[in-house]
Amino acid sequence: MQDKRSYEFVVIRVVPKVEREEFINVGVIVFSKPKKYLAMKYHLDHERLLAFSEDIDIDLLQEHLQAWEAICAGTASGGPIGAQEQPYRFRWLAANRSTILQTSRVHPGICTEPGDVLEDLFKRYVL
Repeated sequence: MQDKRSYEFVVIRVVPKVEREEFINVGVIVFSKPKKYLAMKYHLDHERLLAFSEDIDIDLLQEHLQAWEAICAGTASGGPIGAQEQPYRFRWLAANRSTILQTSRVHPGICTEPGDVLEDLFKRYVL
């Protein structure tokens, strides 16, 4: 196992009507503490989201996902959460929520390159 390290990931979901518990996968977050890696990738398919629920504010979803990106990157625009250490930021993003934007439970794995895992998971679960 050359340079293989652990990682964790969550799938980002849009849950238009929380009480119905129906969702659409829109992104993935991958975290690897040993590799010091935390990144996300997302895609909002406007037609699909609006077909699922006419009430979705796609611009607001975009803003929230951009904030999540800033938190992953640890930039100043990520606010106080973005200033925390990577493990804290990942746990905050992966926390259970009862809002329109949620994540799956955390899933573990082992890899050599977390960026490749992010691309693979994005293709598998979002596209």
